[in-house]
Amino acid sequence: MKHLIKNQHDKNIRSIAYFSMEIGLKDTIPTFSGGLGVLAGDTLKSFADLVVPIVGVTLLSRNGYFRQEIIDGVQKEFPEEWDPAQVMTLMPQKVVIMIEGRDVVVQAWKYKHKGVKDFEVPIFFLDTNVEENHEEDKEITNQLYGGDQRYRIKQEAVLGIAGVRILEALGYNGIDKYHMNEGHSAFLTLELLRRTENLDENDFNKKYDTKLVKELCAFTTHTPVPAGHDQFEVSDYEQIVGRDFIDNDFMKRFYYGDKINMTHLALNNSNHINGVAVKHAQVSQDMFPGYPIDSITNGVHSLTWTSDEFQDLFDKHIPGWRHDQFNLRYAISISRKEIWEAHSAAKKKLIETVNTQYKTQFKDDVFTIGFARRSTLYKRPYLLFSDIERLKTIAAKVGKIQIIYAGKAHPSDGGGKDMIKKIFDTKKLLSDNIELVYLSNYNMKVAKILISGVDIWLNTPRKPMEASGTSGMKASHNAVPNFSVLDGWWLEGHIENVTGWSIGHKNESSDEEDAEDLYVKLAEIILPMYYHEWDKWTEIMKYAIAFNASFFNTNRMVHQYVLNSYFH
Repeated sequence: MKHLIKNQHDKNIRSIAYFSMEIGLKDTIPTFSGGLGVLAGDTLKSFADLVVPIVGVTLLSRNGYFRQEIIDGVQKEFPEEWDPAQVMTLMPQKVVIMIEGRDVVVQAWKYKHKGVKDFEVPIFFLDTNVEENHEEDKEITNQLYGGDQRYRIKQEAVLGIAGVRILEALGYNGIDKYHMNEGHSAFLTLELLRRTENLDENDFNKKYDTKLVKELCAFTTHTPVPAGHDQFEVSDYEQIVGRDFIDNDFMKRFYYGDKINMTHLALNNSNHINGVAVKHAQVSQDMFPGYPIDSITNGVHSLTWTSDEFQDLFDKHIPGWRHDQFNLRYAISISRKEIWEAHSAAKKKLIETVNTQYKTQFKDDVFTIGFARRSTLYKRPYLLFSDIERLKTIAAKVGKIQIIYAGKAHPSDGGGKDMIKKIFDTKKLLSDNIELVYLSNYNMKVAKILISGVDIWLNTPRKPMEASGTSGMKASHNAVPNFSVLDGWWLEGHIENVTGWSIGHKNESSDEEDAEDLYVKLAEIILPMYYHEWDKWTEIMKYAIAFNASFFNTNRMVHQYVLNSYFH
């Protein structure tokens, strides 16, 4: 805590380094694929707002993730071309790391994010597209999550090993804590261990100061899905990073089975480990028994994700909310009329945008469901359409419905791509009963318009595979109730008929059971309330802000990291 009372603008006293494979700050810096990157960006923004002495480190990703076009329901991927020189500054300092026995030069681009109190957080984007490098090495930082496993090892070596070295070269000499946002940057622990090596010690168990390195590191794990934990062949690691980078016998303690597991590497070398929701911490504890796993539930950056309409409303009634989002609990005193008017203005903006771009016939006065996720099978995006005839009957007899979907599938996720096509084709099956559109190239701009303009936010993951989820938190900041499976953050934010509604129950349930509950609540509770009980509906809108937005924000989350992880 000692650094927090010094001159925060002195770069040499930055005491925390935040490493993340992807950081999503804005669409003009397309170095993110979705939730993990946007969360990292939101977190760094709150660090700036709260004047926390931190520096961010990530990869440049010159071709971004990808730009998505949907042609007749088929996802097409194109490079997300951008020029870092337009938005950030190239630093003169360079470092060298060894990859496949070659010297690889790494440079850094600096971006500065200014918080609400004008405090700036520097974020460095690592880049290997340097003239001195071999042509193959120039491409290491080109494509976020691109290439094969060997390409990924090279990227993660640049992030973790070169990341530590570049901070030192840039003059950030007072780092007390290295925060690994997911396991991609875990090679930084090897770089830190290497620096403690005692060459006179023959016992490999005593050769490195593991206690010191543990004190320096904190780790956040984000996924309960096994595929989300990077694992590399030992032979690939040895060929790329180097068999002698760390004593080979010592390195074996970080194997998980017969592979280098980046999560396991981070777990072994961190003195604070956390999941991103209470439930996720429990699931992670089961996945990795023997490690004390805390929970710090995710949040979203309130200023980034609150629509202009609600920002103006909060400025009028809760003038301190921009600095302290706990004040959003006072939204309970804002009139229903003003809440509804702000939402209606945001909804009109969404409807006009969609109708103009997609030649649809959406209407302002029709109940609008929003769903936007990475398109992958465990998120069950088709659950809403499990029984299309039943959905059409509900819309015809209970109340009109219109539906907006969005989301990218990973280029190698065939099932996710097929799901986009299936939903796209469902529009024909709904005929004239229900208007449906699938928005292409889901990004931060589209997300903000969407989450603030729909009437309800739908989320249908298969339990317990939702680590946290954050899109529903963004909806709450805009008075949009959630209709979601009881998993991730919604287990903590859900109060039935108060902040929104659950789909299914807390225990394991089948797709059929969850679909049944979805249809019953939609037909018997949600649509009747929306169309016929305005007072009740707008009360729930207020509670979404007062109960959920006031807590599920990155300012609260950063407070918890500072108190529980960095300086505990």
